[in-house]
This record gives sequence, C-alpha cells and structure tokens, in this order.
Amino acid sequence: MGAKISLDHLNLTVKDFDESATWYGAAFGFEIVEQGSYEGLPWGVLQSGDSMLCIYESPSLGSPSDDETRRFHKIYHFGLRIHDRDRWEATLGELDIRTYYDSPVRHPHSTSWYVKDPTGHMIEVALWDDDVVRFG
Repeated sequence: MGAKISLDHLNLTVKDFDESATWYGAAFGFEIVEQGSYEGLPWGVLQSGDSMLCIYESPSLGSPSDDETRRFHKIYHFGLRIHDRDRWEATLGELDIRTYYDSPVRHPHSTSWYVKDPTGHMIEVALWDDDVVRFG
C-alpha cells in the first residue's frame, strides 16, 4: 500500500451559493475562507476543521435525483463526520432538516443520518462509536 493520504476537499456545483454556504455553516460549522467569481457566478471554499468544500453556483443545472442514480455514474453521497450526537440531533430540529433511509441507521461501529443539502446532494452524517474509526 502506498503513502497515506487524506481527502482534501469536495467540489460541488450548487443552485444558490449564498443559500448553500449558509446551510453548510448552520448545519456543520463550515465558514467561507475564500471566495470569488467565475464567469459572473460566485464560488467559494468552505472549511470546518480539516474538512473543506468548494462550491460553485450553477443555477442552470438540475438537482441530483434518485432516478438518475440508475442511469448515470455519479457520487451517490459524501460523508461528514460529527463528534456530538446531541448537538447534531438539536441541529436537525432547529434547521428542520429531513432525514432519509429511516435515519439514524446503525452500522457495526457507527451511526449515520442521511440528509440532503439545499441543492439535493445526499450527505451521510457519521458518528463513530467512542469517536474512533474502526472496522471488523
């Protein structure tokens, strides 16, 4: 196996930059650390701890849908790790965030909630038992 790597960032197109930046800030504590304009539309880098999202406003694109999953390759969802179940569950209620797949879903060593951002990107929000990533 090669050198260890870390995921640096995810790059997402979103229907509305301001709405998405605000949502990711309220839901996960992301803050805009860099922003600009590309072809007249806003983009920015959002950061929360070591995690980064780069979002580009693309209002003319359609939202991800479950129907397209069967016809096209795509990233089905991405995962964000949380460390405080009570705070996350309070955030779900405060922001009226809808969950999917009978969330929370219990896995062998973690619990996950599945939510969608304002554009429709699916996010798995993972809480590992004892805050330790392990398998087997």
